[in-house]
Amino acid sequence: MSTNRTFTMIKPDAVANGHIGSIVNDITKAGFKIIALKYTKLSAEKAGEFYAVHKERPFYNDLVSFMSSGPIVAAILEKDNAIEEFRNLIGATNPAEAAEGTIRQKYAKSIDANAIHGSDSDENAQIEGDFFFAANERF
Repeated sequence: MSTNRTFTMIKPDAVANGHIGSIVNDITKAGFKIIALKYTKLSAEKAGEFYAVHKERPFYNDLVSFMSSGPIVAAILEKDNAIEEFRNLIGATNPAEAAEGTIRQKYAKSIDANAIHGSDSDENAQIEGDFFFAANERF
């Protein structure tokens, strides 16, 4: 069953490049309601915990290092068909392959520094949202 919610993170590269406001504007203009929003920084330990599913992958250590390199913006978003709609809004992981007007096409620099994360399933959206937000932080 679809929850109509998704989780996102504006990654350290986009935060460092001053794109928080533009990305949040793109998200809200696309019809997403912000349920929870947090500006924070992941420790290497917390980034490792969040990306534990990739622990055996060759890029894991670089990913953890990157995601703990600076502040991020975490958010829970709501909209009908949220997962698919948000993945369409952010575009392909590789910004060189992202469709015109998508967040990654506009703000990402590379496949590694790709500006934003979007959940790939309702189950992961719930897990990822719960990682960052307590019940009393959701509105």
